[in-house]
Amino acid sequence: MAASSRPNPVALAPDVLAELHPGQSVALLQALHILTRDGRLNQDSRRKLKQVNHLLQFIEPLLQQALQARGDVTLVDHGAGKSYLGFLLYDRFFAQRAQGAVWGVEARAELVLRAADLAQRLGFVRMHFVAATVREAMATLPPAVDVVTALHACDTATDDAIDFALQRQAGAIVLVPCCQAEVAAALRRHKALQLASTPLAELWRHPLHTREFGSQVTNVLRCLRLQASGYDVTVTELVGWEHSLKNELIVARHTGRRQRAAAQRLQQLLQMLGLEELQARFAVAPS
Repeated sequence: MAASSRPNPVALAPDVLAELHPGQSVALLQALHILTRDGRLNQDSRRKLKQVNHLLQFIEPLLQQALQARGDVTLVDHGAGKSYLGFLLYDRFFAQRAQGAVWGVEARAELVLRAADLAQRLGFVRMHFVAATVREAMATLPPAVDVVTALHACDTATDDAIDFALQRQAGAIVLVPCCQAEVAAALRRHKALQLASTPLAELWRHPLHTREFGSQVTNVLRCLRLQASGYDVTVTELVGWEHSLKNELIVARHTGRRQRAAAQRLQQLLQMLGLEELQARFAVAPS
């Protein structure tokens, strides 16, 4: 029996109920340790639940569009961690339908084992888990993928998730990027040369600015890459800054219309910032 059909085991306080989506499974939230046994939320759990529930509002319409278009829908969540996103999506969207599957990809085998055990206990039969990196999982995952997500996938794992989505020509990509040190490291290596050649290098002269500017540039390059590969891209704030510092939400929808100007700007930025060595990282999908 799916957790969403079980009666609520506890009476919830009004402030807790206000944080939940109608019909959201209390049993699942307790199994994920978001809710305590007596139905309470601590500050960290409240923040996490608020963030994921807000994210689901962006993902659900993408799933519905895919389901209507081909009668089925597959979501792959890269860097799944404890699979909060996958479980909450399954409870809210997939458990109510006979179609669709969720795949969680996570490199830490112990987290995958726990998630698979929980899915079995809850009766979430169309949830699948792969203990691998994004690149290792390429051959394991279904050929037809509708939505790819990467929520706080660290360092270059977000870029690997983009690689996967472009390879599968996913209909939609939803990213909440985390730290990525690769661009900042390249900026650092060539800082002296850039300072001598352009005043723009003052933007990353100081180490703190190098890190922050590198993060900003990384996400700009990701967006240009997606646009040049045939996606419409929107960038927005996921939740208020009081809930998370890693707060950028990138949603890309496949249109097949490649934006030549985006490809040109991508190359110009790499050259202007002395990042030519990262051409492969931000390569546009082949046509």
